[in-house]
Amino acid sequence: MADLQSIRYGLRGSVTKYFEHPAVSVLVALKVSPNAATAIGLLIALVAAYFVSQGDFLLGGILVLIGAVFDLLDGGIARATNRVSKRGAITDSVFDRVSEIALLVGLGMYFTSGTDADQTAVLLAFVAVGGSLMVSYVRARAEGLGVKGTAGLLTRPERIAITVVGLAFGYPMAVLWILGIGTPLSAAWRFVDAWRAIDPE
Repeated sequence: MADLQSIRYGLRGSVTKYFEHPAVSVLVALKVSPNAATAIGLLIALVAAYFVSQGDFLLGGILVLIGAVFDLLDGGIARATNRVSKRGAITDSVFDRVSEIALLVGLGMYFTSGTDADQTAVLLAFVAVGGSLMVSYVRARAEGLGVKGTAGLLTRPERIAITVVGLAFGYPMAVLWILGIGTPLSAAWRFVDAWRAIDPE
């Protein structure tokens, strides 16, 4: 039976072959730079966060998906145009985190006022922000120590998929419950896996 990582990489390979490569070719032909794609993705995510904060979940979900597409393609554009750089890599990583934080803050804001005020939702949004950041942090720290840090279920692509589907179908609380519970567990799973892989010296 295929493990989680094999399934994930298989899906990623299919997306790369059937979507990323053709889309990158189009954007390269249009002279879109890697940094421009990264910035566009962030701007779209910020607009999505605003609409989510106003309760327009369908439009917010659609915008999250569009922003994620640009986030997916910026690295491909960099490789296709030989413009891979450390500055681009850190910009991409930081903008990804800002995009995710903005969206969860938008969700939290929606549940802070009016008839839909819900303290549980706000708490879940806070926990989801922390959990999402820890998933990324554990990987960065593990890789800095020379081991893989890719274990866990709710990596960024899965979080985006959950967010898009949940918002598009009008279930923001489901998004918050899944991310609020799942991201800390995923971070813990990743930490334990990396901890076991490190040489105890």
